[in-house]
Amino acid sequence: MMSAATVTPHIPVLLRPIIKAVSPLSGVWLDGTFGAGGYTRALLDNGAEKVIAVDRDPLTFEMAAPWVGNYGDRLELVQGTFSRLDEYGSDLDGVVLDLGVSSMQLDLAERGFSFMKDGPLDMRMSQDGPSAADIVNTYAEEDIADILFRYGEERASRRIAAAFVRARNEAPITTTGKLARLVEGCLPRAKKGQSHPATRSFQALRIAVNDEYGELAQGLMAAERALRAGGLLAVVTFHSVEDRMVKRFLQARSGGGGNANRYAPVVERDKPAFDIINRKAIGPDDQELDENPRSRSAKLRVARRTDAPAGVVDRSDLGMPLLKGES
Repeated sequence: MMSAATVTPHIPVLLRPIIKAVSPLSGVWLDGTFGAGGYTRALLDNGAEKVIAVDRDPLTFEMAAPWVGNYGDRLELVQGTFSRLDEYGSDLDGVVLDLGVSSMQLDLAERGFSFMKDGPLDMRMSQDGPSAADIVNTYAEEDIADILFRYGEERASRRIAAAFVRARNEAPITTTGKLARLVEGCLPRAKKGQSHPATRSFQALRIAVNDEYGELAQGLMAAERALRAGGLLAVVTFHSVEDRMVKRFLQARSGGGGNANRYAPVVERDKPAFDIINRKAIGPDDQELDENPRSRSAKLRVARRTDAPAGVVDRSDLGMPLLKGES
C-alpha cells in the first residue's frame, strides 16, 4: 500500500478563477476528477450544498481519508470514470473537470507516470487493465509509432518505436528509466528551457493506457446529460488537443461553428445546449505561475447549460486524434 506521506501535496490549478467564474455557488456539484480533493473542498467551502466526488484512482480516496469526514453527508465519494458521470448524478448544478495528472501520481515513482523518477512502467490511473509496459512490449511497431505520433505529436515516432522493438527483443522494457533512455537516444539533446526529450512519448503512452481522449469525449456528453438547465460546466485542460476538444464541443453544442463550406446546404442544428461564458480560455495569472509552475499550460473554459435536450457529438467533430482503424 502506498503511503500518503511519500507524496508531495497537490496544488489545485486555476482554483481561484474557477470559484470566481461559478460563483455564487449553491446546490449539488460533481467533481469528476477528485484527485487530492482541492476543487471538491473549495466548492464545499464556498457554498455548494453537496459534492459528488469521482475518481478512477483508488489511492485518491485513501489519501483523503483524514479529512473527508469533516464534510459529513455533504460529500459523496465514487470510484469510477467521469465518462459515466451521468450515472452518478442528475439535475446537477455544476460539473468540474481537471484533466491534468495530479502531483501525487507524478511524484510516486511506483505509478510509472514520470520519466524523472525511475519506477515500474505502469501509468494506469485505475491501477488495473493493460499498462504502458504491455504496450511497448507487445504492440506492433507501427501501432506504437501511431500512438506516439497521434497522441504525443512526436515527429520521431517511427524512430522511437523501432528503438523500442529492438530493445524488447533483447529484454522487456519494464521501467520508466529505461524507456526514457531509449527515447533520449533517438532525439537531440534538449536545449536549456526545452522540455525533456521523453515528454511527448510519455504523454502519448499515458493517454493510450487510460483512453484519455475517449474519456473526455464521453465525459463532455455525459455532463450535458447530467446538468440541469442553468447548471455550469467548468473544464481545465493542459495541452492543445484537450483544449481543442473542449472548445469544439462547446462550439458545437452552443450553436456555433457555422458551415464549413458556404456552397454546401445549410445544416439544421440542434437547439443550443450550452451558453459559453468565457469565449477566450482563462489561464493562470502571474501569482499562480509563481506559486505553481505546473499551471503554465492550463486553460479553463466555462459554459452554462440551457434547457435544450441533450444531444450527441461525433468524436471526429471534436478534433480528437484517432488511431489507425478508429472512426
